[in-house]
Amino acid sequence: MSAMLVVGGSNMDIAGHSTRRLALGDSNPGSIRYAPGGVARNVAENLARLGHRTRLLSAVGDDAAGHSLLQATAAAGVDVGGCAVLAGQATSSYLSVHDADGDMCVAVNDMRIADSITPGLLAPYAEDLAAASALLFDCNVSEATLGWLCAHSGTAPVFVDTVSGHKCLRIAPYLHGVHLLKPNRLEAQALSGLPLQSPADAPAAAQWLHARGVRQVVLSWGEQGVFWSQQHGAQGWQAAPDVAVENATGAGDALMAGLMHMADRPLAEAVRFACACAALTLGVPGSNDPLLSVQRVQQYLAIHS
Repeated sequence: MSAMLVVGGSNMDIAGHSTRRLALGDSNPGSIRYAPGGVARNVAENLARLGHRTRLLSAVGDDAAGHSLLQATAAAGVDVGGCAVLAGQATSSYLSVHDADGDMCVAVNDMRIADSITPGLLAPYAEDLAAASALLFDCNVSEATLGWLCAHSGTAPVFVDTVSGHKCLRIAPYLHGVHLLKPNRLEAQALSGLPLQSPADAPAAAQWLHARGVRQVVLSWGEQGVFWSQQHGAQGWQAAPDVAVENATGAGDALMAGLMHMADRPLAEAVRFACACAALTLGVPGSNDPLLSVQRVQQYLAIHS
């Protein structure tokens, strides 16, 4: 069975959760948690928990955080043999601050090590890219690396997580090679240059992306839910899950893993499954639900149908 191959960032997530409404410029009582994170790493863990043979290509520092990340990721069932351990560099870290309702208010990331994920570093895995059953690239890697990855993707469907309003622009020259793009509202706006002030604006942004070759668009819009669109096909909305939010970090990565798991199904069905993956992840303290499985997702869907 061909593996799903995931390329991008691996972080140590440091999340602070206030127990009351955040007071800016002041010290807030709450809790602080450390957990493995990073878009690509999170997606890889979720794919493994959904039953897929999964390989992660990433880079960590030769430090305690890096070794901890690799150990935790391998324990979740991911092949981390393609992750570079780089001496003299710090493992990526992602510091987020969350309000009492669980929503993220601000974050700071130190992901300089992602610049080391170059075509030269990835070249030994060119055959693995071409042989993969599906590929996930996140925009934490450079524009040049994204171009190299797309050029070596073979016939496997390419899924891209746009990561942020700044980093999403890195995939712009290669949209023609993307099977599924998963931006949020701000990222879709940055890419298309179109105003996305209300959900009624989502179809125009999706059509802009389709016109540049993206086959499927899944646009997350917070409390409005998810807008999905198929090139030359159907489009629609999936309502946001009604769930008590424990931690919003990682829900989008679970959504992406669900979409990849359902890649051979109609997009509407895939989005519904993926949103259930996100809902389960929203309800746990970390960036990944350690109990995520196809069976649990199906049980969630049966209850919330």
